[in-house]
Amino acid sequence: MGERDALFPNYAPFPMRLVRGEGSRVWDEHGRSYIDLMSGVAVTSLGHAPRRVVEALEQQLRTLWHVSNWYDIPQQQQYARMVTEQCCADVAFFCNSGAEANEAAIKLARRTMHTVRKEPHRTRIVTFLQSFHGRTMATLSATGQDKVKYGFAPLVPDFVHIPYNDCAALHDVVDEHTCAIMVECVQGEGGVRVATQAFADAIRELCARYDVLLIADEIQSGFGRTGKLFAYEHVHLEPDIITTAKGIASGFPMGMMMAKRSLAQAFSPGTHGSTFGGNPLACAAAIATWRVIMEEQLIDRARTIGEAGMAYVRDALAHCDGVREVRGRGMMIGIELIDEAVPVIQKLIDRGVLAINAGPNVLRLLPAFTIEEELWFEGLAHVVACIEEVHAMRSKTNQDSVS
Repeated sequence: MGERDALFPNYAPFPMRLVRGEGSRVWDEHGRSYIDLMSGVAVTSLGHAPRRVVEALEQQLRTLWHVSNWYDIPQQQQYARMVTEQCCADVAFFCNSGAEANEAAIKLARRTMHTVRKEPHRTRIVTFLQSFHGRTMATLSATGQDKVKYGFAPLVPDFVHIPYNDCAALHDVVDEHTCAIMVECVQGEGGVRVATQAFADAIRELCARYDVLLIADEIQSGFGRTGKLFAYEHVHLEPDIITTAKGIASGFPMGMMMAKRSLAQAFSPGTHGSTFGGNPLACAAAIATWRVIMEEQLIDRARTIGEAGMAYVRDALAHCDGVREVRGRGMMIGIELIDEAVPVIQKLIDRGVLAINAGPNVLRLLPAFTIEEELWFEGLAHVVACIEEVHAMRSKTNQDSVS
């Protein structure tokens, strides 16, 4: 029997065990340290074990853990006000993950059409190829990647997937039967693809023309990751519904779906819920995380240090024909390679750096906003070196096979 025989084999982890983290460094069971450039997939935006979040959780642990939403939880109201005062939403629903937040958004959009607007025929939701919205049946159906859907049919109907940044395709599918457009203004799992302004303008125009709801999926891009509070701000959109999770509570499981007040009545008592959503522990972590981000102006730092890092990588790899493009926003960076990214990731691990892929050939960097500048550029230097090294090895192998 192997060490993972008591687990489903749906994960294929690298053969290493991380046992401790501090700031932007983590250590394995053998005491070796690594520069963390992935932040648990855009989760630990303040680094590992941030002091103020630890203190907030410790205080709440000694006070009250869980009471369920049968009772009023004042921390929910406090946190909801903090966030909605800084964005275009008015009300919030708390859950435990990004998939749950997107599930809630889909249900809210369809129920709004059915019960508030009295247009039950409007059920179609438009999403985009290479999008990723979660692994529940509805969010899987919304996702624009076939590889994650295999074997789960039949899926939830009335989702239409069209090419990302394709204005013509968008005009072809949006009509009076459309309930909502669901978009990531920076696609994360889809390869760190950035929405163009023309694409955003087309979304805005069509939503207005047909009175379609706009859902902004900010699960990975939210809470400062792109250099603004939410990525939709870069392209001047104003969504009706916003979903977010990952960076919300420094690694404590939490998700949130927000919406304009006009949609709130669609979620009357008993229509949707979550046992653990927004419990006192989760809210304590989220409130502390928010305060650090805002008080230390980390969104501005994410933009400036992220842009500097992206410029460094572009310049350093300009000569490398193994790289197609370096793109992203803030501290959400994708390096599209000619070949697969996993060999580069393995080389980085060997050098003591953690990164992640986004699809087969995009190397994705998602560091903490608090990473020391020297450590950030040290990590990027390793990224450049590993890309060059892997590409040189592949080129030599190809030449040898030809000769």
